Amino acid sequence: MQLPLDRTAADAFARDWLSAWNDRDIERILSHYSEEIIFHSPRIARVLGKDVMSVFGKRALRDYWTKALALAPQLFFEMDDILVGSDAMTILYTNHREEQVAETFVFGPAGLVVRSVAAYR
Repeated sequence: MQLPLDRTAADAFARDWLSAWNDRDIERILSHYSEEIIFHSPRIARVLGKDVMSVFGKRALRDYWTKALALAPQLFFEMDDILVGSDAMTILYTNHREEQVAETFVFGPAGLVVRSVAAYR
């Protein structure tokens, strides 16, 4: 991902990211993230069974999302909109539970996501 972001690059990222999730392809999902990723979500505690709101590092993120995918065989995301900033973007989507979700991605110098925050309606 080239910084600063433009709409074309953000659209391509969003399409590939959603496609990877909808295909349940954990390696393709993780290809968007740096090794030092910090991921925040209110869902982490429920999936991991611990009182935590963040996952640190790609290995921990792989473990978390592997468990999350196993718990949601019907998972599907439908894109609603994209908001683009200089080094960050937010994908607004509806999930398989018909919840509205905003996921913000901050990109590092290598063009990979270094921080991501998921928020749910």
